Amino acid sequence: MRVAREGWPFIGIAALILAGLGLAGWWIAFGLWLPIAIWVVAFFRDPARTRVRGADLILAPADGRVVSVIPIDEPAFLGGPAIRVAIFMNVFNVHVNRYPADGTVGLRRYTPGQFLNAAVEKASTANEQSTIGLVTPRGRLLMRQIAGLVARRIVTDHPEGQVVHQGDRLGLIRFGSRVDLFLPANAEPAVKVGDRTRAGETVVARWKN
Repeated sequence: MRVAREGWPFIGIAALILAGLGLAGWWIAFGLWLPIAIWVVAFFRDPARTRVRGADLILAPADGRVVSVIPIDEPAFLGGPAIRVAIFMNVFNVHVNRYPADGTVGLRRYTPGQFLNAAVEKASTANEQSTIGLVTPRGRLLMRQIAGLVARRIVTDHPEGQVVHQGDRLGLIRFGSRVDLFLPANAEPAVKVGDRTRAGETVVARWKN
């Protein structure tokens, strides 16, 4: 199983604790810690997502569950009305985020904030977040990585000007969090609230032109 590079320090700490408990003969504590150590490895898994879906499709930027699909104004990068698709990741989802389309990173901005439950509406503006604008051949897309209750580190991989491809790794958030995808007027959502998504695979929208 491939593991995200950011996970190795946490996996190492969990393994050392497990080994220490075993060497000390504290078998009850060892048994209690073992599933935690396994979960740490599973949390940082980074499965290969190499399936090419096509330039007319917009793919999910995150694994998780769609918690809202709403019209919203996005003047900063899209310059007008948009549809926001919010995907909530629980602690059992893959937390590696991926680009929904080919394009060039046109905006990267970090905003400090709170650590509210990422599934609630207020989190979209109040929580710590990283905003990534993508200029594609069909139009502009905006992704927003939002920290959650226990998330304390947002990783965004690429600087402005970087050319990226559909399904490439965008970054990672640990440990429970959310990614919002803002669609322009010429994109039609293909998911609804409650749908499950897989980053780099699930079609969340289609370009109209």
